[in-house]
Amino acid sequence: GDVYKRQGINAEYGDFESEKNFTVLLNQIYQRHAPTQVSMAKGVYELKEELKKVMRVSDEKVIDFASFKDLHGGLDIFYMSRIGMRMLIGQHLELHEQLNKPEEDYVGLICKKTSPAQVAKDAIADASYMCNRETGNAPEVTIHGTTDLFFNYVPSHLYYTLFELLKNSMRATVEFHSKKGTLPPIRVIIADERDNEDVAIKISDEGGGIPRSSMPKIFTYLYTTATNVKKILDSESMRDFDREAPLAGLGVGLPLSRLYARYFGGDLTITSMESYGTDTYVHLSRGGEKVEPITL
Repeated sequence: GDVYKRQGINAEYGDFESEKNFTVLLNQIYQRHAPTQVSMAKGVYELKEELKKVMRVSDEKVIDFASFKDLHGGLDIFYMSRIGMRMLIGQHLELHEQLNKPEEDYVGLICKKTSPAQVAKDAIADASYMCNRETGNAPEVTIHGTTDLFFNYVPSHLYYTLFELLKNSMRATVEFHSKKGTLPPIRVIIADERDNEDVAIKISDEGGGIPRSSMPKIFTYLYTTATNVKKILDSESMRDFDREAPLAGLGVGLPLSRLYARYFGGDLTITSMESYGTDTYVHLSRGGEKVEPITL
């Protein structure tokens, strides 16, 4: 309708030129909203600062962030809708690109032969780069289990989830063992059999674990262990899946990782042993018939 007319696009589809113009418009929208995650994080940070003033506290640790259920529920809906919208637009853009440059085993963003082991290797390389840049060191990460697995999935979604989890594990391991000389390796275990309902991935570290009192907070959007949040949020150039972003700070990594896992019917859970380490379990539905969990 009016949106297309303002862009000079014929809303009556049927000719290739109109479809090409529509694709250009979609790409502009896709790029324009790439920094939304950082913009939202800024808003959440400002809200948290206002809450501290209203509650007259200087230490945010005394605030029960898990009790703000309406806020977190609303952000879950917003971010899940954003994942869905970028999935739809990205699928259209990739299919259009593949008309001229076909990619083997890909249908848009979906890879018919997604390798969790290869995606894990890519995430490990980028997370190691960031950890070395920030701390001067990074633990080794080893991959075990069903490393020859291939299944239908969106590699970028799996990459984001593993990348965020590995960043957390690496940072925790380096900080916990900073005075001990050697860094214990992080283990990535991939579990799958032909008749399994899910593909399961476990990331196991010895980074000191999480206190039991903090477990209800870890999937909230108001919780972060980083101390340089304001400096991080002053950046205007950060995008999704950006390895030039800080190692930690936005406070959205874990809740967003869980949403990416849940988008196709999977899930993400965490168990931790304080003073030892943390095990994170990522379950990916391999059925292929899941409906996106958008709440209206």
